[in-house]
Amino acid sequence: MKLMRSTQRAQVVFVLLGLVSLLLRGAESFDYTAINCRKHTASLKDFGGVGDGKTSNTKAFRSAVASLSKFQTTVDLSSFHFTLYLHKDAVILASQDLSEWPIIGPLPSYGRGKDLPGGRYNSLIFGTQLTDVIITGDMGTIDGQGTWWWQRYKTVLKSNRPYLIEIMNSDQVQITNLKLIDSPSWHIHPVYSSNIFIKGITIVAPPASPNTDGINPDSCSNVRIEDCNIVSGDDCVSVKSGWDQYGIAFGKPTKHVIIRRLTCTSPNNAVLTIGSEMSGGIQDVRVEDIVAIRTESAVRMKTALGRGGYVKDIFIRRMTMKTMRWAFLMTGNYSTHPNNNYNRKALPVIDGISFSDMVGDNVKIAGQLDGIKGNPFTGICISNVTLSMLPTSNFAPWTCSDIKGLTSGVSPKPSGMLTAQVAKRCPFPTDILPIDRIQLKKCSIIAKL
Repeated sequence: MKLMRSTQRAQVVFVLLGLVSLLLRGAESFDYTAINCRKHTASLKDFGGVGDGKTSNTKAFRSAVASLSKFQTTVDLSSFHFTLYLHKDAVILASQDLSEWPIIGPLPSYGRGKDLPGGRYNSLIFGTQLTDVIITGDMGTIDGQGTWWWQRYKTVLKSNRPYLIEIMNSDQVQITNLKLIDSPSWHIHPVYSSNIFIKGITIVAPPASPNTDGINPDSCSNVRIEDCNIVSGDDCVSVKSGWDQYGIAFGKPTKHVIIRRLTCTSPNNAVLTIGSEMSGGIQDVRVEDIVAIRTESAVRMKTALGRGGYVKDIFIRRMTMKTMRWAFLMTGNYSTHPNNNYNRKALPVIDGISFSDMVGDNVKIAGQLDGIKGNPFTGICISNVTLSMLPTSNFAPWTCSDIKGLTSGVSPKPSGMLTAQVAKRCPFPTDILPIDRIQLKKCSIIAKL
């Protein structure tokens, strides 16, 4: 099935998020779990949808949404409560015709795109100012057909690549039980949103594919990501909050994030990255029960002079690492900026970073932790971590500069600015965040021929 794009932004929201049921078969009943169930259902086939991989289904989407919209008491987008459901055999293919991708402005907390100055192609699935948005299924597939974009973004494209799914300025967002492949850029990008639940997502992109991050919560609060399997050409999860002066001015932090039971393969990047766009602030990120297989690093912190903002209270525990260059990597001179107008005196604050109960095999470098001269990273805590170093590695296990912190029960033993302390365990919060209290309902869809 090929999902073509509307040229009007409001219609993009309707077409891509306003459908309760996207099914490729009839006469079936499907059960699923969601934050809310729906009273009314529509199948794309009922409105002329054709699943041949060639036919544009924009008209079918619009007709389905129009049919569902009659059950609304208002046309205010913020009141729309819709579910997009993908049957296990459903495949949404992104168009490769640039004329069908509207261009929108850059995110205000970034000031420009990541590839180029200026605007960006609208994401394949996009919604803004929505409440109670559910994108789910029975492991149906959304295929970004990214190869077309990866071959052209440096030479042909005049605007920045789109994401596969972007939900902006929204509340109560559920993205579950889907397979996402080959996004032109990032796969899932919740931004300026709250109460986000992401579970059971499989993401696959070639290791050499550029900037195909898995899940990037950005200036969001109350986020829960769990039970996902990601193979990507960039970071599996990257927590962000705006870029330099634009992120500082926008001032919307990312906070109260849970990431658990994640399996990641990313030979050229990290399982989890904090930053480098962190100028709005990042606080209270809780990560546990992670498996890293052939990643460049397990955990990476990236920032620089000019970022401003803060990264505080990051807690990571129970991670298993298999074959990587760095286990821990902190970079205080990640020198990419939107332009030359950033404030060179805007110093980021990095404080309260905890790693505990972690094991790793075939690790080339245990840790390279480099803060900012005159502005050290503080409150680093590493406890109960055992790393088996790659026998052929000629690198020192640890190099540290402009770092202050404590270690306990770490092998190989850190040296320099990390002080060893007997029987010291790094903290991990015990309180329950609101996003962990959500109760999913059992819902059903009945599709008819």
